[in-house]
Parts: sequence; C-alpha cells; structure tokens
Amino acid sequence: MPRALIRRRTLGIMSAACAAGVFAPLLAARSRAAALGDRLTLAVAGQGEMYHLPVLLAEQLGFFKAEGLDVVLRDFSAGALALQALQDGSVDVVSGSYEHTIRQQLNGYALRSVVLHGRAPQIALGILPRMLPQYESVRDLAGKRIGVSAPGSSTHSFARWILAREGLNPQGATYVSMASATAAMAALRAGQIHALCHSDPIIAQAEQKQGLRVVVDARTIKASHELFGGTMPASCLYAAQPFVQKRPDQVQALVNAMVHALKWLQTAEPADIVKALPASYLATDRPLYLAAFHRIRETFSPNGMMPDDAPAVALRALTLAYPELAATKVDLARTFSNDWVRKARQKFNV
Repeated sequence: MPRALIRRRTLGIMSAACAAGVFAPLLAARSRAAALGDRLTLAVAGQGEMYHLPVLLAEQLGFFKAEGLDVVLRDFSAGALALQALQDGSVDVVSGSYEHTIRQQLNGYALRSVVLHGRAPQIALGILPRMLPQYESVRDLAGKRIGVSAPGSSTHSFARWILAREGLNPQGATYVSMASATAAMAALRAGQIHALCHSDPIIAQAEQKQGLRVVVDARTIKASHELFGGTMPASCLYAAQPFVQKRPDQVQALVNAMVHALKWLQTAEPADIVKALPASYLATDRPLYLAAFHRIRETFSPNGMMPDDAPAVALRALTLAYPELAATKVDLARTFSNDWVRKARQKFNV
C-alpha cells in the first residue's frame, strides 16, 4: 500500500479518535438526559436575588448538564408566583422558600423540599428615616406601608412575623408589592413606602442609594439564630409529591447538581463569582454585589441538608405570622427529605 495512502488513513483514524474524545462527554450527557426523560422547567422566584445564587451557579457552571439534565430556568418576580406556576403545572420544580411546603400542606397540596440552599432567611427589614423621623421600634410600623416582594412570599411572611413578634397584629400594616430593585428604589425615592422588607442585593442597594436604615436583619447565621431561636430554613428546591415519586432519577440529578454548586460556593473567590455570573448581574454595582455576597455567604448551606431543628423553627415562626395556623396540624416529616442529599454528598465528598 502506498505510504501516502497509509498516512491519510492514519490521520483519518487519529482525527476520528480526537473527535470522539472531544464529543464523548457531550454525547454521554445527551445520553443521560435522554435516559432521565424530558426537559425540566425550574421556577426561580427572583433570579437576580442572592437567595437563589446556588441555582444560577449550577446552571452557569454546567452542573445540571453534567448530571444529564436539560433544565430551563423561568424567572418569576416573587415566590408566590413561582408557587402558583407549580400548582398550574407550567413548571416542574421551584427554587423558593421552604415555608411554602408547610403552608401548602395545610391547603391539601403536598410539596417536598429535596435540597436546602439557605440556612437563614437572608432577609432584612429597613425603614426610611425621612418617612419615619420619630422611629423608635418596630411598633412604629403599625399602620404603615411596608414594601415586600409580593403577598404570600417569604418577605411578606418575615414582615408579618416581625410585627407579631412585637405583639402587633400581623395584618396591621399595608404590604406593597416591590418585586424588583427598580420598583423598590422608585418607591423609596418617591416616599411611597415607610419600610422595605427584602433580600440582597436589593436591601444593600437601598441602604447605599436611598438611605435605608436596617432595623431587623436576618442576613447572617448569628442574627438569624438570635431572632428565631434556631436554624431558620430558607431557600430550597421543592416539588409536588407526585413529581418526586414518579421521577426520582431526575430529582437525584437535580440534587447532585445543587450539592455540587453549594460545594463550589464554599471556596469560591470574588473573581470566581464574577466570572461565573452573567454580566447583567454585576453591571449595576459590582463592589456592592460582592460586598453583599460576602455578608450572606455563610448562610448558604455547605451540603444541602435540612438541619434537624429547622422545620420546627419554621413552623413556629409561621404560626406567629399567621395565627390561623395555630389550630392546624402539620406533618413536618412530609415537607422535606434528606435522602437525595445524602447520596449527593457521597458522590461529591461533601
């Protein structure tokens, strides 16, 4: 056989081998995705808020794809709207507040948290001094207008809890929807609200640009423990119980990706965060965003596990915020599971 032909055949074989090496991981991921089933739609209740940072990182860093998942993120302006989308069947899973699993059980709708992102609410309540020049305590918020992300969302529950904790009627204030940073800043600037109850980076931006004065802060582990008397669970992935039962492989893959993202967060440097996030998240004020991240960083779960005391702490807080729940019985064991997280921890040595 002529040497030129041999060389051409050798090069062809080598090229094919190289191509196989390059595309093998992609083909494997596609194969796993096909095995796991159809595309998953994941609702995020305010994608720009740090509350959901682990989900965004799992998507941006390719951790969902690495688990063979085809995940589409859908952004909703508030947790209550993301929950409604789940109930309507337009999304499969929600990144939202654990408290929804408790409240919906009382409504006959079984939800289960499968991985916990946040072990503190990451929420703060601040007042606008020029609107409340004589402010002395939370009791001064009775009858005032408080900005929250939306009625029924975790910020709304937190504000209600703060009032009830002071012996006030949790319905004794007017709660105004402030779903975005733009809406919140405009309302503060115009003096349309007296106080704002939200998460970062919105609270951080309001402090810096509108003179917001934080009076109740649950953006650190220590502060949250002091406020709630234990671990207050916050952001998590939750889904309807039928979905969890019918698609356990996809649930495990989702949890794997999230535990991977939480592990990545434990050692990430500011430059890593900047590189991983879409430019739009940092365009407004990069130093402010990173400063806010450093403040709440410890509140992200290191492993995705639901702490033993956390569900009861959440139920106690909800009962205070919504007194009508006091007469009802909740089976907390049915609101979460650590089973998938345990397997993911073994996989990633977390």
